[in-house]
Amino acid sequence: MNLSRLEGPIADEVIEYPIVSSEVVYRGRVWDVRHEVVEYPGARIARDFVAHTGAVGVLPMNERGEILLINQFRHPSRRQDWEIVAGLLDVAGESPLAAAQRELAEEADLVAGTWNTLVDIIAAPGGSDEAIRIFLARDIASAPVVHDRVDEEAHLIGRWVSLDEAVDAVLERRIQNGPMCTAVLAADAAERRGWRGLGDPNEPWNGHPLWR
Repeated sequence: MNLSRLEGPIADEVIEYPIVSSEVVYRGRVWDVRHEVVEYPGARIARDFVAHTGAVGVLPMNERGEILLINQFRHPSRRQDWEIVAGLLDVAGESPLAAAQRELAEEADLVAGTWNTLVDIIAAPGGSDEAIRIFLARDIASAPVVHDRVDEEAHLIGRWVSLDEAVDAVLERRIQNGPMCTAVLAADAAERRGWRGLGDPNEPWNGHPLWR
């Protein structure tokens, strides 16, 4: 490994090498598995990865500084997870912010008057192109319509907790959901900085190929 001597702030760089071939080798109900061969400097490399629609997450915060967590069963991990509000970018033409606002209403029966981009993540860069934008939602109020929920979402449980309590749960490894842990730690860091660094909710999203 060569240690970089590059100066300036560290930042990911979007690089798109020529794709020699690309095919869907498995088509799933929600997302697919794609096989691609890429012309990488000095070699052609082949990779299989989950082709994902992308997603948004929402960390709602009330006037007392508490955040809303939701509890939901997840079959792949065999866990009853504490999570943030989240959903797929699977509605044609819907912006990430609009998707987040829709998910907040559908999963938590809430609306928010103030929105900021909190953090962007690539969930599993070695095996998926899934990008997730997580928003901080404040000035919370009840949604005008209560949504019907089915399957796992029919049993959703919500709980308002202090940000400190949530941070403790992350650092003590009592909660392990990736977007949840990221959102909690990012919000804690942002609050300690006086919310300096929060992003515009409509800012460019370089991590997602459809929203660069």
